[in-house]
Amino acid sequence: MTGEKAVLRVGVIGCADIARRRAIPALKADPRVRLVAVASRGEAKAREYAAEFGCAAVTGYADLLARPDIDAVYVPLPSGLHDEWAGKALRAGKHVLAEKPLTTGAAATERLVATARDRGLALMENFMFVHHSQHQEVLGLVADGAIGEVRALHAAFTIPRRPDGDIRYQADLGGGALLDVAGYPIRAARLLLRGPLSVTGAVLRHDPALGVDMGGAALLRSVDGVTAHLTFGLENAYRCFYELWGTEGTLRLDRAFTPPADHKPLIRIERADGVQEITLAPDDQFAGSVRRFADLALSGEGRARWAQDALRQAELVEEIRRSATVVTGGRRGA
Repeated sequence: MTGEKAVLRVGVIGCADIARRRAIPALKADPRVRLVAVASRGEAKAREYAAEFGCAAVTGYADLLARPDIDAVYVPLPSGLHDEWAGKALRAGKHVLAEKPLTTGAAATERLVATARDRGLALMENFMFVHHSQHQEVLGLVADGAIGEVRALHAAFTIPRRPDGDIRYQADLGGGALLDVAGYPIRAARLLLRGPLSVTGAVLRHDPALGVDMGGAALLRSVDGVTAHLTFGLENAYRCFYELWGTEGTLRLDRAFTPPADHKPLIRIERADGVQEITLAPDDQFAGSVRRFADLALSGEGRARWAQDALRQAELVEEIRRSATVVTGGRRGA
């Protein structure tokens, strides 16, 4: 109706924990978004989520896609299922917000990007952290010369070992450290360094019993010679930070990828003349991600850019895998 504010009607495909804890509350909080339905393979789980969030319960993902009262879907399924269900959603005429990685390979991502382009739909890979305002603060400080000319980036995202059976350890569901935790420092390097990045070298530690990589490192470089040393792992002490090293100082940001909505980020700058600590206001990166997706779906502006961004990420991950030296070894205690 003329004069009414556009509203994006969203359905959720899958009852993942991340959806319950963070994503669905962010969807419900956005005034331009209306949560219509949640789908699960099992009726009981769908009803549980629907009762909690005040929406319809749907048994079966295909039945949700067939609903005419849904404009877009959020896909928090295991990575190995993204290609199938994001593709089906796009072919059903729905905009798609999918958890990272968008797919498990560059060719599959390219197909989804082409489908979204051909059908005039939004397709967005949900790296929430890039929508947190702390990174724009960092970029502003660097642009103002806070650490001089940037020479290197060091970034890490590592987590402790999860329980046996976790989807991160299941090859057929798209598990492994490179597809899971490595995406964060890789995406941070793409956000913070100028121009396209190429892979200079990489190491992946492979667990033959599980059939997935459990950790590793990659060395990237930008066109102007800035290096990015990235570390990632699924059986490590928790680390979640990046540091930029410059000609006149260093800048460090902890909790760079997974800050709670009430977290006050702290940027630490060290120079020869002393240390500066800058405390920022809290920000909710899930809310920021939902706002961006609603913008893409409702206005159409930026759709091609964000879809191509997912493809560039997938291509770089694939280049790391091709370049990597693989070291075989099981998990400690396994």
